[in-house]
Amino acid sequence: MTTMPDDPTARATREAVRRFNEAFDRHDADGVMLAMTEDCVFENTCPPPDGERYLGQEAVRGFWVRFFESSPDARFSTEEMFAAGDRCVVRWRYDWVGKDGTPGHIRGVDIFRVRDGKVAEKLAYVKG
Repeated sequence: MTTMPDDPTARATREAVRRFNEAFDRHDADGVMLAMTEDCVFENTCPPPDGERYLGQEAVRGFWVRFFESSPDARFSTEEMFAAGDRCVVRWRYDWVGKDGTPGHIRGVDIFRVRDGKVAEKLAYVKG
């Protein structure tokens, strides 16, 4: 994990994203939503080219519940993380096993915006 020179805002931003990622790694939709603001925004990587945008706790939570149920073995690995002010960038790798047992992966980047100690915005982008 890469970090930039520390300042209190960047430190708090990284901490908020860390809490989000820990809940995400547990496939804990309730924990993810506790880490997000009431007016949260999530932009998914699909469908191309722009992805789908979800607004607010209900819509975002619905996406996470469906995602975790459809991908119980999926895992994200953080390759790099850095924050500046209320923004945080996480470069990641997403690994899964297909229904036929074949492993797969993609790599991408999330851009987070944090407000009042919670994730207010998560914009996701993938390679390919």
